[in-house]
Amino acid sequence: QVQVMESGGGLVEPGGSLRLSCAASGTIFSTRLMGWYRQAPGNQRELVAIISKGVPVYADSVKGRFTISEGNAENTVFLQMNTLKPEDTAVYYCQILTNIPHWGQGTQVTVSS
Repeated sequence: QVQVMESGGGLVEPGGSLRLSCAASGTIFSTRLMGWYRQAPGNQRELVAIISKGVPVYADSVKGRFTISEGNAENTVFLQMNTLKPEDTAVYYCQILTNIPHWGQGTQVTVSS
């Protein structure tokens, strides 16, 4: 059994910052990648950023503003979000990919003045 849990969401004004955290627990033999996705109302869930072996890949919409990083503990990952825009408003989900994807419950990020 693998459980994934995100935290760090909240309400922030445009131009502000938030830091999201994710940790997976349970039996994990091998992690291929970790990533962050988001879903706004009426939209499909979209990839925000992924990281594998320390190498990050970002969606064009967040490149230069967001930073994904691996934690010191195994199967932990962070997403530093800077210069937030209203269009960043969404539920953010953490994914840990082993042989199958494992998803967290999501954390709400709202960017509004």
